[in-house]
Amino acid sequence: MSDLKLQQDELELLASYEAEEWKSAKKLSEKKEQYRAYARATLRKDKRINIRISERDLLALQRRAVRQGIPYQTLISSVLHKYVSGALTEK
Repeated sequence: MSDLKLQQDELELLASYEAEEWKSAKKLSEKKEQYRAYARATLRKDKRINIRISERDLLALQRRAVRQGIPYQTLISSVLHKYVSGALTEK
């Protein structure tokens, strides 16, 4: 691997992996199913809406979507779906 040229971010990932800093995802099968559901919901979209929300709320939604690894519009759609189906409850 010494003749392979890696970019800086690739070198950092490799060093992190070799230092055994990576851990397996917990509940992997549940995570896979969750993302399959996101994909199915994304592909099934057939209606479009426009809404106005505060910039602060939009930025918070976008940050959460990044952490979950999904597009923010998919996250918004998922939250709305959970709400109308009764799966979203207050704490």
